[in-house]
Amino acid sequence: MSQGRPSRPTVRPTKADVARLANVSTATVSYVLNNVPGQRISEQTQEAVRRAAAELGYRPNLAARNLASGGSGVVLYIVGRLSLGNLPIEVGSRLTTALARHGIVLSLQFETDDDRNVVDAIADLNPMAITSTFPLTGNALAAATAAGIPQIHLGSSQLHAIGALDRSIGEMRVEHLASRGHTRLAFAYTTDEQLRPLGDYWLAGLHAAAQKRGLPEIAVASVASDGSNAADVVTRWAEAGVTAICAQSDETAFVVLHGLRNAGLRCPRDMAVMGVNAIELGAVSAPPLTSVSFDAKAIVDVAVAAMMSELGYPTESEPSDIDVATLIVRDST
Repeated sequence: MSQGRPSRPTVRPTKADVARLANVSTATVSYVLNNVPGQRISEQTQEAVRRAAAELGYRPNLAARNLASGGSGVVLYIVGRLSLGNLPIEVGSRLTTALARHGIVLSLQFETDDDRNVVDAIADLNPMAITSTFPLTGNALAAATAAGIPQIHLGSSQLHAIGALDRSIGEMRVEHLASRGHTRLAFAYTTDEQLRPLGDYWLAGLHAAAQKRGLPEIAVASVASDGSNAADVVTRWAEAGVTAICAQSDETAFVVLHGLRNAGLRCPRDMAVMGVNAIELGAVSAPPLTSVSFDAKAIVDVAVAAMMSELGYPTESEPSDIDVATLIVRDST
């Protein structure tokens, strides 16, 4: 954190707050406060927006910081281990183009064990914002929070059109299993500790969906990628009355299916299994795997528009509700 940088309040007014108070759209707020040329906005409306911003103590600080510094500005984009196929790279590519139109540089940073590169980039580049596909963790999160830098990721409040992705996917999975009579559920982690946060992310959504329906607490265990403990894990679950397993990924679901076979259990008759991310191999597993497929283009289109709006730059259209995930039902459930 640079010396002399003022601290920011934990909760600060947003562009949406200004829009509500001034009774205008968030796009109008952006146009007025960023002095965007070529917009036909009445003096009365402009004054209402500025008065609402002053009353709330709001200013488009991201764009303002960029203009005040006289530089192009930098946004950090963190590619983490919590990935959904090619989604992080596709988001990064599209966001690079969108930000470049406004003279903003996207600095790509890969998540590491100690996140030293991200911490250094925050200190050295003084970024306008940090974006990522999933929430930051560890040292990167601590450094960004301490510096008061806005963090924008899938499921964050800024991306209201997508909503909390973990909750929507959890709801989709639990609804599907509950509709088939499954009330005692389990969640399978991988034993790879680097991927543990991804499991935590999906499990949080499952917990919320299960609690909403008054279902029993979800049983949790980790299965080794080589399948060495999978049979023991699923046997314990079967003895505890579990009838359906949600895995943290399709790959982990394949290990669970291997464990069921070795334990002499049948899928889905004895236990249903469900993955997430719908990789192509799921169609030819034994049995074919039920999973959740993501529409990367839809996610990118909504995310980029919302990110640009949050950064204080008007977009061609306001983000709208959109389905970014689809349940693919196969024989494993």
